[in-house]
Amino acid sequence: MSDPSDDWAAALAEQAEATATETETVDTDALFAQPSAAKPATGLFQPFSGGPASSTPNDIDMVLDIPVQLTVELGRTKIPIKHILQLAQGSVIELDGMAGEPMDVLVNGYLIAQGEVVVVNDKFGIRLTDIITPSERLRKLNR
Repeated sequence: MSDPSDDWAAALAEQAEATATETETVDTDALFAQPSAAKPATGLFQPFSGGPASSTPNDIDMVLDIPVQLTVELGRTKIPIKHILQLAQGSVIELDGMAGEPMDVLVNGYLIAQGEVVVVNDKFGIRLTDIITPSERLRKLNR
């Protein structure tokens, strides 16, 4: 069996020879020579039209099918857990919203509109009475 240190020594010697051969073949004059006149890179890039690509749909079309959580809120309240445990069928919970007040319409937790309850064909719905503008929404977020 051969000595492992001899194997390492042979590998290092072989690497040194390969490196010396590579440096001998490099033309150092070409590396440091002054470049000739620069040539433009034509044909490498597509021309920039400045507008959207014709195959790209409008930006809004890309998000129209994204589902969001729509919530209609009658009101809110805070109650202790002991009262929640005492709730039974027919119990009434008092909310902070007043009867006849507009209800909040939230999308993903953000207020976007207010409306009133309607009944159509035995189903509840909401008629929007006020749409919150984007500037009003931003103002409420900054508070």
